[in-house]
Amino acid sequence: MAFPNSYPSLNPVDIYREHIATNLAPIFGVEPSAVFSKLQWTQTQDKGDLLLPVPALQIKGKKPQQLAAEAGEKFPESDLVGKPVVAGTFLQFFFKPEPLTKTVLDSILKNKKVYGTNSNLGLRDPSDPSKGRKKIIVEFSSPNIAKPFHAGHLRSTIIGGFIAKLYAAIGWDVWKMNYLGDWGKQYGLLANGYKKYGSEEELTRDPINHLFDVYVKINKDSAVQDAPIKELKEKIKLNKEKGESVTELEKELAGLIEESEDEKARKYFKSMEDGDREALALWEKFRALSISKYEQTYARLNIEFDEYAGESKVAPEAIVAVSKELAETGVSEESEGAVIVDFEKHGAKKLGKAIFQRKDGTPLYLTRDIAEIRARYDKYHFDKMIYVVAAQQDLHLAQFFKVTELSGHSEIAEKCQHVNFGMVRGMSTRKGTVKFLDDILRDVADKMHDVMRKNETKYEQIEHPEQVADTLGITAVMVQDMSGKRINGYDFNLEAMTSFEGDTGPYLQYAHARLSSIARKSEVDLAKLLSAKYSLLKEQHAIDLVRLLAQWPDVVQNTVKTLEPATVLTYLFKMTHALSSSYDILKVIGSEPELKEARMALYEAARQVLHNGMSLLGLNPVERM
Repeated sequence: MAFPNSYPSLNPVDIYREHIATNLAPIFGVEPSAVFSKLQWTQTQDKGDLLLPVPALQIKGKKPQQLAAEAGEKFPESDLVGKPVVAGTFLQFFFKPEPLTKTVLDSILKNKKVYGTNSNLGLRDPSDPSKGRKKIIVEFSSPNIAKPFHAGHLRSTIIGGFIAKLYAAIGWDVWKMNYLGDWGKQYGLLANGYKKYGSEEELTRDPINHLFDVYVKINKDSAVQDAPIKELKEKIKLNKEKGESVTELEKELAGLIEESEDEKARKYFKSMEDGDREALALWEKFRALSISKYEQTYARLNIEFDEYAGESKVAPEAIVAVSKELAETGVSEESEGAVIVDFEKHGAKKLGKAIFQRKDGTPLYLTRDIAEIRARYDKYHFDKMIYVVAAQQDLHLAQFFKVTELSGHSEIAEKCQHVNFGMVRGMSTRKGTVKFLDDILRDVADKMHDVMRKNETKYEQIEHPEQVADTLGITAVMVQDMSGKRINGYDFNLEAMTSFEGDTGPYLQYAHARLSSIARKSEVDLAKLLSAKYSLLKEQHAIDLVRLLAQWPDVVQNTVKTLEPATVLTYLFKMTHALSSSYDILKVIGSEPELKEARMALYEAARQVLHNGMSLLGLNPVERM
């Protein structure tokens, strides 16, 4: 019989699920598929390899405890699993070591990099592959041109890159989108600042830092001008209250405003919106150079985007159409000259009110976002779209999805998901200045290089130590970021993250390098491992390690539900701990040839799973360090 979502050739545990379900179903008097879907994986190996909570079957007439006891007694003798252990209302199943070892090691050594992935899960219709794959857009990173690539962007980049890889691993057609902050009055400010303080040479050499320096300088100029303007406004207000004439003061104020950088920026941006070629050419240059620089940084994090979208790409006519539609359908309303959406009137009290359009008629983020989501749906017909944005934007995203639904596009709103995260605290460079991602990665790489130099013998064996230090540094940053639940913020801790002690990035890399080293020193032909005598792997350490390796495809599928990188990391650390306690017992060097080959097969399978897990997280596993 066919079990939905069962792929025994890709997931060894599915063989056991089918076997247990087929044998238990007649005992309980239910369909095998009902048992199959309720079998759970266990948190700790002492509770078995699979677990059945009997109450979940909802069988009438007998108490779950009695049903569990009967099933434990009646379960037939099996080549694959031992007699179930009855623990209250639970049945615990332990896989028999020898067949499991053969099945799992064969599966890993044959499938290699694809062990754990399952492209069937991304099919629109698993029974008819010709209907194609489901499409997902993952929007993440989204820095603002000319502003620092801060900790929030880093988290969005790491989490978004992981989610994109995860959906690719289960066969979805993934489109990675970077929605840049690249439009608005601040570009008028930046362009005017560039005319005043810019250098063509500096712009070409280091666009992001140079544009940021220019932006800081022009903002200082603007702040100096703001003080007398503010003062004058206060004076006018007081004079009006006293009934005194303000004509001269207002004339003076108008002159100050006209000469201010803020007003010049507004006019410059208006010229961009009106299509001024010269203004747009400079903006396009800033954008292209910034993207080129971003691409180099993203490459270090193993990320490539399919599209650099941005606020600038939202068509003005689409914004006008959205505004008109929301007004006509009664979703939006006028309020003191502005256009708002009052969510309370639409049955969503918690969402409050959102300004949709300012008094001067300029649209806000919400307007652009709604126009953009519709354009994306028309262009890509996505099945799902994920926005990886900090938790501070929870309200904005909730309002955005609700307006999309209220305006008659619930089919789009239903396909959207906000994946949020907490903030990073204490993230600054050694110099304590504004932190660009490159500066942070350089700091961490330097720190890793210092650590590596302490072991001269090993250091001399590394071909490209700077490159390895950089990889280790990036791993350290990414693993610290992914270690806890997404929603939890964390303290950026250079000392802790670069340590080889505890569950850190360098420790994971060390585990992979050690397995690679065993393979090199063993002088075993890795191509012949499939014919190794697995039956020699009798020690409990070997059996427990095989049981852990069997779980990897389930870990990947479970992570799709949580979208938590920590789900993968927890598993990898559990496996590396099991490995480190095995080396003294399961020695390769100096063992008899057949035993040596069997243990090497086990270690190579472990290395492959560790490699697959690290790659899924966006890490580059190193072979020497």
